[in-house]
Amino acid sequence: MGQWFTRFFKERGYKVTVWGKGGKVEVARKLNVPFASELDAAIPENDIVIVSVPINVTEETIAEVAPKMKAGSLLMDFTSTKVKPVEAMQRFAPAGVEILGTHPMFGPTIPTIRGQTVILVPVKERSEKWFPVIRQLFEEGGAHVEITTAAEHDRLVSVVQGLTHFAYISIGTTIDRLDFDIKKSRKFVSPVYSIMLDFVGRILGQNPYLYALIQMENPGVPEVHEAFIKECEELSGLVRAHDEEGFVRKMKAAARKYGDTAHALRRSDKLINSRIAEYEALLNSVGKVRGFSHVYSGRIHVGTLEKVGPNEVILTKLASKGTAPHIKNKFIKLKLENLRLLSESELREWRKENLMHSVRDISVLIPEGADPEVVLGAVKTNKHLVACQISDIYDGTEGTEAKNEIRETGRLGVTYRITIFGDYNADSIETEVTNLLCGLGCRVREKNLKLTE
Repeated sequence: MGQWFTRFFKERGYKVTVWGKGGKVEVARKLNVPFASELDAAIPENDIVIVSVPINVTEETIAEVAPKMKAGSLLMDFTSTKVKPVEAMQRFAPAGVEILGTHPMFGPTIPTIRGQTVILVPVKERSEKWFPVIRQLFEEGGAHVEITTAAEHDRLVSVVQGLTHFAYISIGTTIDRLDFDIKKSRKFVSPVYSIMLDFVGRILGQNPYLYALIQMENPGVPEVHEAFIKECEELSGLVRAHDEEGFVRKMKAAARKYGDTAHALRRSDKLINSRIAEYEALLNSVGKVRGFSHVYSGRIHVGTLEKVGPNEVILTKLASKGTAPHIKNKFIKLKLENLRLLSESELREWRKENLMHSVRDISVLIPEGADPEVVLGAVKTNKHLVACQISDIYDGTEGTEAKNEIRETGRLGVTYRITIFGDYNADSIETEVTNLLCGLGCRVREKNLKLTE
């Protein structure tokens, strides 16, 4: 998260310095920011200091850093609990240093803060100057900012994270205990089961120490666990006893307390249907040029979509500028979960920048009284063109041939220069544009006709 927010602040014009006790200078180099080789000297030079360390060392890190900060600066923490870190900041930060508890409710795999929630815990008389600045910064980035107290944060997060993570991890460890074949089960998958498996895998695939600390450092979590385990035991008892009515009463009572089941159904339907719609869009794109962005590396893959499977797609990659001869028409397999389908505008921009294009001139006599720019606008509607412009206008004052043509017809001569996307047949597209011009009443000049024969 420290690396994620280094990029976030850099993109918004802040000068960022990083430090870590492991001394990983290569991380700073990758982020193109300085590493604080002398931490004690760097701390008082900066306006904002953010502590982004494991939960169990947050308080001692604050105790080390806070006293060295300059008056008027801001101390923040990015921790999943708030009571202890905020108390530590109040205890160790000098009176002239402001403090702001912060909890980004997302992980570092999320590409942008837009649409994400950030919880802020301002402290009375210790967050006057910087709190509105940080809030505005996050909101301008598209985040939803929620303001709360440290105690309320920890109480709510004991369920939001403590219960949900515990439940998902429990499902994962239960599957392990059962020696269950996850891969085989996906062949019999329902949309809800598939999404649940992905969330379980998402949690299990991340840093287990982080999730252990989220469970162990929030004092409200044990009570939540106790309630969860008791409910599991009671529901299991009802199942073993074949107490159908008892089970139904439990579900109905939970539904009444939940109170939002209709909206939950619609939201979950939307999630399921978005998956189905994306897959349908891919199936309908077989044989067409499509582009994908790799979610983690950012690499773009563009080519003709040859095949769509449940978990992967196969492309024949387009030959872009600088492509080696042996790589042209290369098949490539890509895992669907790592991909984002490029929009039409993104795909067009990539093709515009990366393909070798053909340029053709089409010289015509436009109808008497017609505006060359209006005709140009019609030509530009061809989606196979990178660009189109007027390269020349013949008004009959230069060149005997042009003068004779214009005198005979009373028309203006115009040459339209078209740039054709490199993945289309240039001759075919030139013919399309020529036919369009003729359909608008233009007449192809004799010289041009001879060149195209």
